[in-house]
Amino acid sequence: MIKKLFQKPTIQWPTKFEQKLEMAKDENLIAFYSNKPPAPETPLSEVEFVALDFETTGLNPEKHDIITIGLVPFNLKRIFLRNSRHWKVRPQRALDEDSVIIHGITHSELIDAPDLGDILSELLPCLSGKIIVVHYRRIEREFLDKALKSRLGEGIEFPVIDTLHLEETIQQKRSGSLWERLKGKKPESVRLAQSRRRYGLPDYTPHHALTDAIATAELLQAQIAHHYSEDQPISEFWL
Repeated sequence: MIKKLFQKPTIQWPTKFEQKLEMAKDENLIAFYSNKPPAPETPLSEVEFVALDFETTGLNPEKHDIITIGLVPFNLKRIFLRNSRHWKVRPQRALDEDSVIIHGITHSELIDAPDLGDILSELLPCLSGKIIVVHYRRIEREFLDKALKSRLGEGIEFPVIDTLHLEETIQQKRSGSLWERLKGKKPESVRLAQSRRRYGLPDYTPHHALTDAIATAELLQAQIAHHYSEDQPISEFWL
């Protein structure tokens, strides 16, 4: 059982939301910050999560755009597929050929899609008041922040649990023991598919935002069940 994560003291997110609410100007962001995340001492078993995944035109939020968004609400016992959402959104810049090869989404599929700014009134309420779960937090955090700054003139901040970060911690713990070091054990891959296989979770077709969101939700459930306690407070996990 891994009782503590290797991380610096985390932000007190409810307080942070109060500060952001005072500064927010856009009505969508005002509504988002009005619904604070759970108190830091809330046990994981009582937290409402939402797994979030983006497909993008590249990996640099300064140069690339979000093109699909998938999300699914869940808790540690259930995944609420009937409440899942998936959007295609029109990028502000042309698609890169390399990204098309990865996610298979072409310009013709996006030409009639809404701009991200047009779906904020649908997207943000799905995230509001929940702890967002991602696999590699830089993508969802930085891309959404940049996208909102370019459209609203103000960005967005929110707590996340990063299943990639959790898996890194787990693998470092395992490979760091004396016995494992003597055997030459090294940390294993923390990519989404490889991480899932260690828990006996099935392979899904990658690079589809909704499928990857579901895969991330299942991964967190497995990580907590195998390595942590449902009684641990959310503040030990959010970043």
